[in-house]
Amino acid sequence: MTKEQKNQEIADLVEELKSNEIFYLSDTTTLNAEVTSQLRRECFKAGIKMRVVKNTLLRKAMERVEGKDYSPLYETLHGNTAVMFATVGNGPARLIKEFRKKHEKPAFKAAFIQEDCYVGADQLDTLVALKSKEELLGDIIGLLQSPAKNVISGLQSSAGNKVAGLVKALEERNA
Repeated sequence: MTKEQKNQEIADLVEELKSNEIFYLSDTTTLNAEVTSQLRRECFKAGIKMRVVKNTLLRKAMERVEGKDYSPLYETLHGNTAVMFATVGNGPARLIKEFRKKHEKPAFKAAFIQEDCYVGADQLDTLVALKSKEELLGDIIGLLQSPAKNVISGLQSSAGNKVAGLVKALEERNA
């Protein structure tokens, strides 16, 4: 790879890092071509962009991104490294865990999720348990709807008719 090609690769990685708040680093060593293709297909289906990179170029790109501290990830930049860019924080973790049920790799190295670094294989279960933004919003909406549903069902029940009658009587009395 020429110096110009390396500089272009670093520039591309800098842009990828700036435009993605979520990425995982994994080790895909020993995966044959067929299994690697299967992993790439699974990534594509899940909306994850997977890219194998040279460690030194990735580190240089990380160092060039202003305003973000990737330094905890530097210790994982050895051996084969595949970067998985995603829009959902737990997406790659779930994919890695599911894929490893049938295959030995990819091995989880580290993750960067919205300013937080997760380093080490022991962090994978923590990342799988993370809820996505959509899941959190669904939980919040469910919690907010629950009291309103209870009030409405109470008003629609036979006791609710009595409450409505009381409200009507009070309104007539004040008038």
